Parts: sequence; structure tokens; C-alpha cells
Amino acid sequence: MKDKHQGQLNPPSTSKGGELDSAREHYGQRAWADAFQAFVLADQAAPLEADALETLATAAYLIGRDDDYLGALERAYNLHLDAGRRLRAARCAFWLGFRLLFRGETGHATGWFGRAERILGRDAAECAERGYLLLPMVEQRLEAGDFEAAYAAAADAAAIGERCADGDLIACARHQQGRIRLQQGQVEAGLALLDETMVAVAAGELSPIVTGLVYCSVIEACQQVYALDRMREWTAALARWCEGQPEMVAFVGVCQVHRAEIMQLQGAWPEAIEEARRACARSRGVSQQAVAAALYQQGEVHRLKGDLRAAEEAYRAASQLGLEPQPGLALLRVAEGRCAAAANAIRRVASTTTDRLKRMRLLPAYIEIILAAGDLEDARNACRELEEIVQRFDTAVPRAIAAQACGAVALADGNAQAALGALRRAFEVWQRIEAPYAVSRVRELIGLACRTLGDEDGAALELAAAKSAFEKLGAAPDLARVESLMKGSASVQTHGLTPRELQVLRLVARGETNKAIAGTLSLSEKTIHRHVSNIFTKLDVPSRAAATAFAYQHKLI
Repeated sequence: MKDKHQGQLNPPSTSKGGELDSAREHYGQRAWADAFQAFVLADQAAPLEADALETLATAAYLIGRDDDYLGALERAYNLHLDAGRRLRAARCAFWLGFRLLFRGETGHATGWFGRAERILGRDAAECAERGYLLLPMVEQRLEAGDFEAAYAAAADAAAIGERCADGDLIACARHQQGRIRLQQGQVEAGLALLDETMVAVAAGELSPIVTGLVYCSVIEACQQVYALDRMREWTAALARWCEGQPEMVAFVGVCQVHRAEIMQLQGAWPEAIEEARRACARSRGVSQQAVAAALYQQGEVHRLKGDLRAAEEAYRAASQLGLEPQPGLALLRVAEGRCAAAANAIRRVASTTTDRLKRMRLLPAYIEIILAAGDLEDARNACRELEEIVQRFDTAVPRAIAAQACGAVALADGNAQAALGALRRAFEVWQRIEAPYAVSRVRELIGLACRTLGDEDGAALELAAAKSAFEKLGAAPDLARVESLMKGSASVQTHGLTPRELQVLRLVARGETNKAIAGTLSLSEKTIHRHVSNIFTKLDVPSRAAATAFAYQHKLI
């Protein structure tokens, strides 16, 4: 038989031996679909032995035939057990349990893990299989928040893998150690462990399934702590690995979703939508989770472009597949002007999100939404929490995210000078990592801070730069907002008052007391007193009555 990549293949063999040889050849070429089909034909001619069934299972997994994977692996388990090959049977039982756990079938998974434990019994002899059975224990302890116990179990598994020279086990356990350190806020140590793991992955030292699993898990972990340089590096490596196996279905959709996220960050929005669509098409019927993530990613880009109907459809489709559509859907509601609905939705999600890494990703959107809803006190509290979390994960991008969010809060609170310092720090990071949308959003806020401080030239420059970038990106809602801000100077339109101060002035003009205004805006009386004092200073008026007259005279009401 000639190499399949030369474009010529002999007719399929009719004997089991011929098909089995063909299957193994296809497997060696990473032609997973051809390998699977040849294994199935060989199995039909005569039942496969356990080793061949394990290889059949791997091919089935990689082309997205999950039930075939589980069925072949269970048959291999039984054959190994009948032949007295306890360790091989235990390993099959582990992988059965592991896959079932991923599918959410916890009861079946636990049952298979229990079988593996029972097979190994009380035999004191060390084996890699005992290390594999520590891996689900690590995940259980990690989920319970017992980080040190989880880390110790992962370290034990890695040590067993080293003593037994099992590269797959070492990689699985070492990457767990890295994820645990990230959860603990030890970002440098965690990334170092993940980098060590990825050396083996990138070198092709691991089995195909473990390679794909570790790629995806490491990229997700880097994304959680905003290690964007590593996320880009490993996503590119994963893409090359996937491209070298055109028949592979597993892992490809997840890779495409990560590529779409990176494209969005870099401002390549049409390409991001197309990549997310390809991820949907590739993952349908294979990975519901990947389809949902791809739909959510499409919703994000549609929302930023101002195609609100398409964004809503994408978020809803993702939700139907079990993915939480927030904060994207709540940000969509803000774009529609439905700020109260957005605030209710984001508060509901925040109340049930306890993991620090997840809260670090949620809080910036929470602050933006709550500010739009007018609850400065809540936004201020959320900003403090975000800063506390970021201090534990002390790297550049989280610091920039917190600085931008807290700059927006300070600006809404009338403290433009403090806002400007924080926003400048965020700008430097976004510019360095080439994130054009984030750069433009922060420049818009810098422009508003300059305007509040009376620097109209500075405001004009920043807003013009933001406008130009929004035009290039196709960010229609942001472009419309900035164009509105640029129509006139603050000295003509708002006389230097912030949006919050204008809100307070209008309530003052209605005759409301500070106490009543505080109740209406869910702020403290002290905060309202400061706003009123700022209003008097900026408008150069001595009293509430004079401020009211000024507001009517200059059409601020």
C-alpha cells in the first residue's frame, strides 16, 4: 500500500489481518477516520484483541465518536481483566471514568474509578495506574477549595509518573500543579509549571488524547489569569497540531474558539466571527461545550459591532446549550438602554460566582453595567473587590483591567484627577499588548477626564483618536457615542459637570434634599454633599437656588 498522502490507496482488504495492518498504518499517519474505519472492518471480520481495541478507542475519540470510544475501551477492559492483566484493565477503567466525568455522568465515572481501585487492591507494588487514580482526587480537592491538599496529591501523581517513566501521567499531574498555583495567586510559579508541561506537549512526547487535553486545559488556565502572550503562543501551537491532522474533530473546535478570542482582542473582528462560526460547524454533534463557547464568542463580536439582534440570537443559542450568557447579554441590555434589566441580571450572576478567577473576569463588566444603572456606591464597592483580587494575581493585564474600571468609577464620582492617573496606567498596558478596542475605550474615558478638568485640547485629541479607532474596528455603538461627545465642548454643553453631577443637579432643581437624592441614587448623603459642593464650584454659584437658575438658563435640565 502506498502512502495515503500520495493519493493512491489499494482496495480494502477482506481479511482481518489486512484490515488490521491497514488500520495501524492509517493510525501511524494520524489519519484517524481511515484508521477507525479499518479497525471496525477488522473487528467485523473477527473480534479485536484488547490492544487493538484500545487503539480503536483512541481513533474514535479523535474523530468525535464518543460512544464508540467508550464501547471499545470497555471491551478492552473486560479482555484485559479476563486475561489477568490487572494494570491494563485498571488503566482502561480510569480512562472510562475520566471521559464519563467530562460528560457529567458522575455516578458512572465514580463507579469506574472504584473498579480501578478494587482491581489494584492492596498490592503494595507501585504502578503508574495508582498515579492516574490520584488525578480525579486532585480535581475534587481543588473544587472544594483545599488547594494545598490538591497540590500534594498532584505532586504525588507526578512523582509516581517520574518513577514509572509515564510521560502522560507526568504531564497531567504537572499541569494540575500549575493550575492550582494559579488559583492560589502564585502566577509566576503556576505559569512555570504549565510551561514545563508544554515542553513535553510541543515535543510530541505524549499520546494524542493527552496532548489535546493538556493543550486545551493550559490555554484555558492562561486565559483565566490573562497570560495573553502564553495564550497566543500555545493556541498557535495547538492550531499547528490540529492542522497536521485534518481528519481530527476532537479539540479542533476548542482551538478555533481560542483563536477567535485572540482575533477579537487584536481587533480582527470579521475574522473572529468567521473563526467562531467554523468552530460551531466543526463541533456540532461532537462537543456541545465547544459549540456553546463559539456561539457566545459570536455574540460578543456582534454586540461590539452593534448588530444587537444577531448578538441576542447568539447569546440565547449559547444559553440553550447550557452556557451562562452573562456578562455578554447584560452588556447587550445596556447597549439597548435597558440598564435596570442589565443590573438585575449581572447582580444575579455575581451573587452565585464565588471563584476568585471567575469574579476577576466578571467584575469589570459588573462595574460598567452598574455605573450605567447609576449605582455609584455599588460600583465603588465592586472596584475595591476587583483591586483586592488583582493584588493576588499581580500581573500587567489584570492591573490594567482594574485600573480602567476604577478610573471609570472615579470619573463618575467627580474625581477626574484620580481617574486620569488610573486610566493612563491602563492605556500603557493595552497599547503595549496591541488591544485596539481596549485602547480606544480607555482613551475615550481619558478624554472625558480631560474635559472635566477643563483641558479641551486634551479631550479633543483623545476623543478623536478613539473615534478613528472605533471607525476602523466597526464598533458602531462606541463610534456613535464618541461622535456625540465631540459635537460640542463641555464648557458649552455641561460646564465641566460629570454625568453624575448633572444627575444630582437635576434633582436639586426639582427641590430634592440631599437625603432624598441619596435615597433616589442609592448613594450616601456624604457623597451627595460632595457632588453638590463640586456643582457650586464648577458653576460658580453660591446656593441651590442659584444652581437651579443656572441649570434652567443654560438648558442643563
